[in-house]
Amino acid sequence: MAEQTAVTDMSEEGGGKPDGAVVRDALGVGIAVGLSGFAFGVTSAGGGLSLWQTCALSLLVFTGASQFALVGALAAGGSPFTAAAGAFFLGVRNAFYGLRLSQVLALPRAVRPFAAQWIIDETTAVSLAQPTRRGARVGFAVTGLSLYILWNLTTVLGALGAEAIGDTDAWGLDAAGPAVFLALLAPMLSSGTERAVAALAVLLGLGLLPLLPAGVPVLVAALAAPAVLWAHGRRHTREDPPGGDGRRPAGAATTAAPRDRDTPGHTPRTPDHTSTSTSEEDR
Repeated sequence: MAEQTAVTDMSEEGGGKPDGAVVRDALGVGIAVGLSGFAFGVTSAGGGLSLWQTCALSLLVFTGASQFALVGALAAGGSPFTAAAGAFFLGVRNAFYGLRLSQVLALPRAVRPFAAQWIIDETTAVSLAQPTRRGARVGFAVTGLSLYILWNLTTVLGALGAEAIGDTDAWGLDAAGPAVFLALLAPMLSSGTERAVAALAVLLGLGLLPLLPAGVPVLVAALAAPAVLWAHGRRHTREDPPGGDGRRPAGAATTAAPRDRDTPGHTPRTPDHTSTSTSEEDR
């Protein structure tokens, strides 16, 4: 019902923010996050990828978390398969964003394949924050365009800068990728379940890091989500037995058992013969 209401509200053009306000907010997000492409360029070049490989990742993949995961695993000595698998699992979330945005934006079929390239965390957040469909479309387009251009431009600058400064490890720039990723992730952990998933994933990733090959711990850490959701469901099942909502389970007795005659305070009932005797005498 909530999603149907949201879609209905999106179709109404009245009551939304002015286009100028939407553009301003979208540009703010696009510029702030787009500058992070510099950190990716530095990290990628420091991990051994060439300038053209680095630029191709930003042009074709264009999802920061997956890009950082890929180059981070490769830099740590992981195999291309495990690095690509980790990046893939992180990028799967964009498919679910697309399912929601397809209802919100309602773009023509011919435009959807091109718009799919811009379905990322930032464009989704800006689009869903708008109360009207027009505002959502403007926010999506401005955020996607500004972020795509700036991200790719700063990727080039970061890769060139990494080559100029030499060993990025000596400057501590190898930490730039994880730092940016955590900065993007932290605001999204709004509920206790999400924070539990993140904490368990960190424990699994760090705990298995010295035991498994590079790139594999991040794949195992993905199991944190189903594990926490399973535990969350088990807890609710115990708190809310079959029948739900704290009500008596189906089929349970609804009448109290008769009290025993020997129970203190119990007054046994005896047949009432008074009325019968009186009626017999009146006859």
